[in-house]
Amino acid sequence: MISMVSELLNGVLLAAAPEKLGLVDSTVKFFKDGGPFMFVNLFWFAAALAVAAERIYTLMFRYNLNAPPFMEQISKLVMTGNVDRAVKLCSAAPNAPLAKVIRAGLTRANRGEIEVAKAVEESIVENTPQVSARIPWLWSLANIATLVGLVGTIFGLIGTFQALGNVPAEQKQTLLSDGISKAMNNTAFALSIAVLCIVFHLILTSYSKAMVETVELNALKLENLLSRRHAGETHADGESRAA
Repeated sequence: MISMVSELLNGVLLAAAPEKLGLVDSTVKFFKDGGPFMFVNLFWFAAALAVAAERIYTLMFRYNLNAPPFMEQISKLVMTGNVDRAVKLCSAAPNAPLAKVIRAGLTRANRGEIEVAKAVEESIVENTPQVSARIPWLWSLANIATLVGLVGTIFGLIGTFQALGNVPAEQKQTLLSDGISKAMNNTAFALSIAVLCIVFHLILTSYSKAMVETVELNALKLENLLSRRHAGETHADGESRAA
């Protein structure tokens, strides 16, 4: 009995041993051996890459704004009475949430602290959700890909065991090898997609959270800056001089 099991496993391992194929041929063989559920997961893989690429481009290029030097310039312009120039500076980065929030506060700079606070709060609520948009999709795509891979694995094993009962003994090793290959290919591909989605989700979530915190912090700094300006300060370092 032990010798029969050993021979069967050796046959499976030999049949499953990788051939010397090119990258394209190996990939095509990998998908063909995996069966139809591999192509279903290929769609979810493409969707995950599209979401990750769009978020990376948006957060790191369209929304990106170096906050410290930007706020330093804003502070200098505000404290020297050049609010209009500060608004134009914000308009130079029309896509950045930080610039939008600061601009909203500056346009109400002469209407009192309450109006400035309302404008800033409204702008934060309007613009910050865009920072984390679609990032949660990656976690859902990871779960979907894993479940699709599991379904492909189960179907591969079911088909294999059904076929084993209707073939001669000398063909069982080949069928068993094909069935295990289909099952393992589905599992491997699904888990690879899930890992990739989780990594992108972790990176993008951390980046977007830091961006939102930066917007909120500098919005508060703007409110305090305008309060000091109304109190008669004319220097960004906090030195008070009567107007």
